[in-house]
Amino acid sequence: MKIPISYNVRSVAQRPLSTALTALGVALVVAVFIGTLALANGFRAALARTGSDRNVLLLRRGADSELASGLSREAVSIIAASPHVATGADGRPLVSPEVYVLVPLPRLGDTTALANVVARGVSDRVWDVRQNVEVVAGRRPQSGRSEICIGKRLVPRFAGTGLGESLRIAGRDWAVVCHFAARGSAFESEIWGENEQFMPVFRGEVFQAVTFRLRDPAAFAEAKRALEDDRRITVDAHRESEFYVQQSQLLGRILRILAVLITGIMAIGAVFGAVNTMYAAVASRGPEIAVLLTLGFRPRSVLASFVLESAVIAAAGGVLGCVLALPINGIVTSTTNWASFSEIAFSFRVTPGLLLAGLVFGIVMGVVGGFFPARRAAKLPVVQALR
Repeated sequence: MKIPISYNVRSVAQRPLSTALTALGVALVVAVFIGTLALANGFRAALARTGSDRNVLLLRRGADSELASGLSREAVSIIAASPHVATGADGRPLVSPEVYVLVPLPRLGDTTALANVVARGVSDRVWDVRQNVEVVAGRRPQSGRSEICIGKRLVPRFAGTGLGESLRIAGRDWAVVCHFAARGSAFESEIWGENEQFMPVFRGEVFQAVTFRLRDPAAFAEAKRALEDDRRITVDAHRESEFYVQQSQLLGRILRILAVLITGIMAIGAVFGAVNTMYAAVASRGPEIAVLLTLGFRPRSVLASFVLESAVIAAAGGVLGCVLALPINGIVTSTTNWASFSEIAFSFRVTPGLLLAGLVFGIVMGVVGGFFPARRAAKLPVVQALR
């Protein structure tokens, strides 16, 4: 015979202060848990949205990042002539040879605080190759001019990035002529300019990467094999979307470990809070427990009842924790992308799956915290309970 759930609900209502404090402790742990994982989710999503399944990114063989790569003009010409490269409406290949460098920029409001930002030199074909990028203010940089386009997430964070302003980079003034968006991807944390203008200033006669649109998106394996086997060039071919996802793995893993460590320490405190609350409940309800056992309820029913009571308190705390975490969704923050040592801005990303994980985590804390007090209640002799 099972103890009715209504009995536990009424019991919880008899201890409003201790119940509320226990639920609040669980809520804070759940909120921190969700917030830390939302940070990792946002960072991973920003890089995952950067690449396209239809694009191929080529780096020098052995290079693990764009910063460490280098490709000659001759290599670019050979790549552009590949039959796997798509062509635009004008018949020209959809290929964008790119320069990739880091430049220090002063933060808005504090010109002494500098952060590394990606400056990417692109060709005029990049707007067709990367269809997730669009100009949201101003006009595209014109060929042959020292003009740049700023990712929209950099604008509120760095000085000199407004339309009509100029940035002093590598001893040269660059006019800001547009802002661009890229559907929340890492490109929004970059500065774009013409590659032919960037090359002599930053890296000389060499490109760091080549991105092209596949003629047939399903033929990536064939294109990869053909390009990597071509002895005239020494390149590694990556599907663009997969490459940027890999770039997020290191920091994403670190953030997840931090989430486990921080919330693990906090969870211990929350579990002890649940233990204290339930032990107090057992001590004050000895006669009730004795009556339940006398009426024929088995010890395991008493055990299940008290564990359920603790889980209900924790579930309430879990729901509150989810509510506390919701406002951080969409808040923009920034961190260093350890794959490129540059700053990347992104948004916290609270997903339904993450909320569910937080709720389950809270309930687990309640079950763990309520088990030992419940076990004690189930083993309590009737005579001792009546006293």
